[in-house]
Amino acid sequence: MVFSNEILFFGAFAVFVIFVMMLDLGAFSKGESHIVKFKEAAIWSAIWVALAVGFYFFLRHYGHLIHDISTPSALENVKVKLYKNLELPFLYEAAKIKFQNNMALEYITGYLVEYSLSVDNIFVFILIFNSFGVRPRFYKKVLVWGILGSIILRFIFIFLGAALIQRFDWILYIFGAFLVYTGIKILFTDDEDEEIDTQKHPAVRITARYFNVYEKFVSDNFFITNKYKNNKIYVTPLFVVILVIAFTDVIFAVDSIPAIFSITKDPYIVFFSNVFAIMGLRSMFFFLVNIIDMFTYLKYGLGVLLTFIGLKMLGHTWLEEWGFSNQHSLIVIVGILALSIILSLLFPPKEKAHS
Repeated sequence: MVFSNEILFFGAFAVFVIFVMMLDLGAFSKGESHIVKFKEAAIWSAIWVALAVGFYFFLRHYGHLIHDISTPSALENVKVKLYKNLELPFLYEAAKIKFQNNMALEYITGYLVEYSLSVDNIFVFILIFNSFGVRPRFYKKVLVWGILGSIILRFIFIFLGAALIQRFDWILYIFGAFLVYTGIKILFTDDEDEEIDTQKHPAVRITARYFNVYEKFVSDNFFITNKYKNNKIYVTPLFVVILVIAFTDVIFAVDSIPAIFSITKDPYIVFFSNVFAIMGLRSMFFFLVNIIDMFTYLKYGLGVLLTFIGLKMLGHTWLEEWGFSNQHSLIVIVGILALSIILSLLFPPKEKAHS
């Protein structure tokens, strides 16, 4: 049986990500679940960012391996299918270099968008853990497995979305309008304390319908055998929280995945940027959880970012004619995020007076 380069590359990439995830989780050590300290979170955040940046340089030099571009005709086929507006030199080697550089630029821009939008997830994850009464020492294990589940769901979402975009170009306008609406909604929505009804959450109700759910946590176990009820297998509340985390991330993907499709139509680049962004989300959670309140204006920056991306999707035809490239998009995106962070540090929120 002959496997294409794309399948082999995907297999190798999956093995690599799972291996690093297992290291991150501590699967090769005998240590018990523990509370992740700031130093450990900072180190793993740096590792995931370094891996993401390293993949950028890999694409610049070996990006042709993903689409099995070994001949001029293969390059032309990929260009026509996924990079219609990319102008390439006549000579094959020069064309391949420009193609790989463009692919790498789209990847790093998409990664930055996905990573910044995932900050919103942190607020919701805190809310989920508090609502379900999860102990801090179990946060790490729940996030790793919950995010792994979300990767699988995003994989389906991304390639389905790519297929629809290739077949129906007008879907881009729907995505664009939705992102503009979401961005404006973020800008004009006040922060309020929210609560999650743990009994009515869709993931909880579906789990309770098809599985036996144990009524309380059992250390960090996801499954237990109840010897008092004919040795039936039960899922624990900790497993239910994993499903809620994965479900929540997919909801967030409704915003973030259309956003990255404004940058690239290549489903592989969309997937790779998503994987590195959400795998780094676990360590970023512990890195930012205690200082997230410092970045008051980051929420508004994300609202402006989504609005910009939505407008870019709505006007992509005109912007391409005017020469608005991914380099320009990257500059605007970095500028929006940097400005929101700088303003947050320069103008910290005033503490509310207690009555």
